[in-house]
Amino acid sequence: MLIEKNVPLRPYNSFGIVARAQTLLRVTGEADLRQLAEDRQLAAAPKFVLGGGSNIVLTGDVKPVVLKVEVMGRRLVSQDDKAWIVEAGGGENWHEIVRWTLAQGYPGLENLALIPGTVGASPVQNIGAYGVELQDRFDSLDAVDLATGRVFTLDAAQCAFGYRDSVFKHVAAEPGGFGLAGKVLILRVRFRLPKAWKPVLGYLDLEKKMAATGEQHPSAQQIFDWICDIRRAKLPDPRVIGNAGSFFKNPTVSREQCADIIARDPKVVHYLLADGTVKLAAGWLIDACGWKGKSVGNAGVFEKQALVLVNRGGDANPVTGGEVMTLARAIQTSVYERFGIRLEPEPVVV
Repeated sequence: MLIEKNVPLRPYNSFGIVARAQTLLRVTGEADLRQLAEDRQLAAAPKFVLGGGSNIVLTGDVKPVVLKVEVMGRRLVSQDDKAWIVEAGGGENWHEIVRWTLAQGYPGLENLALIPGTVGASPVQNIGAYGVELQDRFDSLDAVDLATGRVFTLDAAQCAFGYRDSVFKHVAAEPGGFGLAGKVLILRVRFRLPKAWKPVLGYLDLEKKMAATGEQHPSAQQIFDWICDIRRAKLPDPRVIGNAGSFFKNPTVSREQCADIIARDPKVVHYLLADGTVKLAAGWLIDACGWKGKSVGNAGVFEKQALVLVNRGGDANPVTGGEVMTLARAIQTSVYERFGIRLEPEPVVV
């Protein structure tokens, strides 16, 4: 177990915010966490699990012990007539795992291409895009209890997946409760990829690609390529312009609420869900309030996609977490005043 002190975190957060970790441990396997649990001083200290840093806003130096997840590995665990079970280490790059599964002939994750971050973070957020969520392809995961160093396994039901939500984002409300925020680190994730593969195409951008190419029965690789093209056209590369991807969750409302908004704003982008509620496009709501391209200090709203907040200061004068959150709160106020809807941020604010 190697402990590092006063570690710069700017390379480890996609916004490019300047901050430091007072204490950092690089986790490459269970042994590191067993040693952590056996160290009396470190075991008692608060912990912060850091994956790819693509879904966080740092508002200052991080005082808890930072556990940098660097658990690697990818393999086919098993298969039967119905599905392949594929496993990846929590420190693996998410997009590269999507690419690898397709190259191995295991389709199913293609709609989740180019989502930034690591495999270990994917169940925490229940990542999703273009009609597919992680829970749709999830089998199980291995995690470590940070207090004891004990490894345990959770299935989908135990992860309590919801829209951009899971048990890993909640603190237990009472003794015996099952909220796991701050209590565990995800080591490995296993995916169940059905052999009876069916394309998921129910999004306008994908329909446009089918119309443009004349391909009405695309392969998984074709969908992967289309989604990479779509995301690159809409979203900034964090290696060029710092950002944390989609900053707000798409809100859901009742049909009556949606009808009321449509009566005032007929062009509102909305999607009817299976449970009868309606999902609204948060980016459209923000754009309708006039925020696209606007800035607060060095924090700005991306010109091509209002759902993305960016670092306009670059390397010379990087954005602060305070500027990002000031801009986010101003956007929330505007959307609430116009539509009566409270936007909820996706990133974790530290």
